[in-house]
Amino acid sequence: MAFAKASGYTNLNSGNFSPVIFSQKAQKEFRKSSVVEDITNTDYMGEIANFGDSVRIIKEPDITISTYARGTTLSATDLTDLDFTMTIDQANYYMFKIDDIEVAHSHVNFMDLATDRAAYKLRDAFDSEVLGYLAGYKYDASNSRWIIRVSGDIPGTKANSSAGDTELLAANRLSITTFGGSAGSTTASATVDALTSIPIKADGGSAAITSPLELLNRFGRLMDSANVDTADRWFVADPVFYEILMDESSKFVDRDFGGGSEIRNGRVGEGLVRGFRIYKSNNLPFRGTGPATASAGSQTNFGVVVAGHMSAVSTAQQLAKTESYRSHDTFSDTVRGMQLYGRKILRPEAIFTAHYNLSS
Repeated sequence: MAFAKASGYTNLNSGNFSPVIFSQKAQKEFRKSSVVEDITNTDYMGEIANFGDSVRIIKEPDITISTYARGTTLSATDLTDLDFTMTIDQANYYMFKIDDIEVAHSHVNFMDLATDRAAYKLRDAFDSEVLGYLAGYKYDASNSRWIIRVSGDIPGTKANSSAGDTELLAANRLSITTFGGSAGSTTASATVDALTSIPIKADGGSAAITSPLELLNRFGRLMDSANVDTADRWFVADPVFYEILMDESSKFVDRDFGGGSEIRNGRVGEGLVRGFRIYKSNNLPFRGTGPATASAGSQTNFGVVVAGHMSAVSTAQQLAKTESYRSHDTFSDTVRGMQLYGRKILRPEAIFTAHYNLSS
């Protein structure tokens, strides 16, 4: 009963003249954008989709170029057949049931609502796990935190023997020392990364403090130095980084984005920024209170942004199915679904990360 009544008023005293009406339209939860399908390739999915749990990928052999002078005896290069393995090792599922009485009495279609939500949650879990993998992290659900990946987390075999346990090259993981700052004193452990974050603010500042565009420029230069193709480069930012990127310059928005395009699959705008397609995601890993905690560089509160090339990472989905069946011991329908997939860093020289936080 929502209406107040005067003291002593007893007409229709129980308040039943005003029934509760339930809307036939249900409010849906907001959904995060998914970016992984836009920044990875599926070159090997056809080979692994129908059978087996892994695929061995042969690397292009290197060739030695030698100088030649008249009369020189030629020497042939021995071709190598080095390989690495991509493994299908990730599986997620959901299951729910709805009783026949609930269906008969309900004013909304909970079956459709729940199925739609479950499909989104599977996709979001896939997106979050793969983005964490690209950044060198995994989610520790028991402690509700992101932790650094270790050697036992490597799916298959590393594409580059020089890569660390994260399958990333150490030189490609940018921190405060990249821009002339001093590292903190914390040492690496099974869960904590030893890198100190880069303090970032719009338009940069003093030594060890850089700007969003300066960081993108550094990513671009490092990719150029590694001979990474200029086409199909991408960069994934979290909302904090994206905000200071927008604070950098109003000219930046018009020149590089070409106006105010809407977000589609996490992508912001249709143009390129410093040669990168820009994506925004809430699924990037972070530590502690995240990058919004301002400091002069931190090993406990920071976010991670990732830049790469389309050819650098492959994903393969071997199984994605949804099925429903009648319960044997109740009058209800059960719906369940499963997704089985794998992911692999194919070219670690074309993946770059940066630990950052807002500058104090």
